[in-house]
Amino acid sequence: MTLILDQFVGCMVGLASGDALGAPYEGGPIERLLWKLIGKTKDGHIRWTDDTQMALDLARSLLTDGGVCTKALASRFASNYRWSRGYGPGTAKVLKQIRRGAEWQTASKAVYPEGSYGNGAAMRAPVLALFFTNDEELLLQSARESSIVTHSHPIGIDAATMIAMATCLILHRVDPRELFSRLIATASTPEIRDRLILASSWIDSNACPAAREVAARLGNGVSAQTSCPTAIYIAVRHQHETFEKMIQFTIACRGDVDTIGAMAGALWGASAGSSKLPPIMLESRDEIAGIATLLFNRYQHNANKSGKDARQRAPSPDH
Repeated sequence: MTLILDQFVGCMVGLASGDALGAPYEGGPIERLLWKLIGKTKDGHIRWTDDTQMALDLARSLLTDGGVCTKALASRFASNYRWSRGYGPGTAKVLKQIRRGAEWQTASKAVYPEGSYGNGAAMRAPVLALFFTNDEELLLQSARESSIVTHSHPIGIDAATMIAMATCLILHRVDPRELFSRLIATASTPEIRDRLILASSWIDSNACPAAREVAARLGNGVSAQTSCPTAIYIAVRHQHETFEKMIQFTIACRGDVDTIGAMAGALWGASAGSSKLPPIMLESRDEIAGIATLLFNRYQHNANKSGKDARQRAPSPDH
């Protein structure tokens, strides 16, 4: 299947839009007050959080290095860390240690001896699907490799692979039933798998549980297992609805709204395309679309090269 630029831009801008629109509803009263003060740029554009920053970092790293280079990726994450983006306290400690010269392996384990199972690796994973669009094995391998820089717990890694795979399947227009079936078959931890099974049952039965039930049963937290299956469910449930309606439902689920919104936004955007995203005044929207275009150009170049190679290998009509 041939993909189109609109899907790539939709995925990246959808991620940033979901992040930015969800950020004002993140956390408690203090966090919300702080974001009310710093949530817009000087020219009035809606700011996004660390979710989008790390997705952009990953995209630039992939384009520069031709794949996942953990050392370079860790350095990029650390150099672009800014407290005002709303990084989680654990991730902030890891990145500050790396910035001071620590190896990422040492810094990560110093903060999380067993590895973090937060959703920080999953929130940036849609980018991997744009880079490894036609190679599922390499996609899953790269999701694991990019995850361990900050989130090396099996649950954190599993969630990142699920978001990357879900994005890829949506890009290729796989129907919801098959999408969940393949995700469930690939999931490596029961914490993720069991929630995907529940989400799948809701989709199969056309059930439409209220946001409160979704939050209670799938989760709405910062841990990977309580946010990534939720984001996938929300995106699939609302794939034929407007982006605004999907975000309203995400906000109603409460909890880690910006990150769930970012993941769901990327998935929705990969399906519907950028042309159906709301025209909000989003920080660096053109820049984000530009990076998506670079990823699409790479995909198109590789697709053309594969087609040319296949034609060259094909036997001539005379044989």
